[in-house]
Amino acid sequence: MNRFLQLHLLTSYPPANLNRDDLGRPKTAKMGGTDRLRVSSQSLKRTWRVSDLFQSALDGHLGTRTKMLGVQIFDQLKSADLSEKKAKGWAQAIAGEFGTLEKENKENPLSGLKIQQLVHVSGKEQQAIDELTQTLITEKRAPAKEELELLRMEGMAADIALFGRMLASKPAFNVEAACQVAHAISVHPVTIEDDYFTAVDDLNDGSEDAGAAHIGETGFAAGLFYSYICINKELLIENLNGDIELANKTIAALTEAAIKVSPEGKQNSFGSRAYASYVLAEVGDQQPRSLSVAFLKPVDKYAEDYATAAIAALEQQRDNFNDVYGNCADDQYLLNAVTGDGRLQELLAFVSK
Repeated sequence: MNRFLQLHLLTSYPPANLNRDDLGRPKTAKMGGTDRLRVSSQSLKRTWRVSDLFQSALDGHLGTRTKMLGVQIFDQLKSADLSEKKAKGWAQAIAGEFGTLEKENKENPLSGLKIQQLVHVSGKEQQAIDELTQTLITEKRAPAKEELELLRMEGMAADIALFGRMLASKPAFNVEAACQVAHAISVHPVTIEDDYFTAVDDLNDGSEDAGAAHIGETGFAAGLFYSYICINKELLIENLNGDIELANKTIAALTEAAIKVSPEGKQNSFGSRAYASYVLAEVGDQQPRSLSVAFLKPVDKYAEDYATAAIAALEQQRDNFNDVYGNCADDQYLLNAVTGDGRLQELLAFVSK
């Protein structure tokens, strides 16, 4: 088996605000002495995980990330005409198995039901919760201690196997992420610009006030991004309890989502959806390495074609690593939408074989 799969992507976005900072402006980072656009790995992973493409491909094998388990269970118990006290106590007992609950507030009788931190719950675990809840309703009793052992390592959800899970109160059920995702970063310097905009009241005939009904501004920038993903295929299969078929299906779904699905930030304002223009997929047992160093020197602002220049820089860096360290991968597949080379289905077959 080729232990590691590495994906190197170049994706071009027109003016956009894909991932905002605390001031609502596009996120940036300084690299090679210049300011670059950035999309955080957290934004990318969530974008792919909740996309229709990923959800459809792995239907029935995905988990839910939430703090609301206790609230969900409480609502089910209350709808079965249990008293509020019993419903709350039983819901807290079940939800408490997945993490520390928020402190109760005497002024809010429904407080103390949410888990303090987001917890990723697999489908098997959710099924166990639902079955126990229904048993308590039917038998009108509190859960027994042994019934509260609801966490599962078997039948693990594909997204948990990929991106991991950390349960501070139940470390035995932690899952080490099989997938590592770098922050996407533009291969060239950027300057954040401001879009000043107005909105007009359709019912204002201008007889009294001809001014705008709303005035605002938002930051934006365009960029060609380098993205890097590394998947430990051995660990993914281990996390999925040896289910090789599901592991391959998961890899194909993530790869296609990474290529096709854009971050949702300000999409209604900018319509900045894009497919990757270039994908380099590598497999092998060798120690993984990003090719981001290819862009420490930003793509020349005077280059006639940023995409072609970026592809040349990335492939040159790959070749230089191979010359210095020996082949850094056993096999590779190239998809180049700039030149029309490669095919998506062949790429997906390559990464999931």
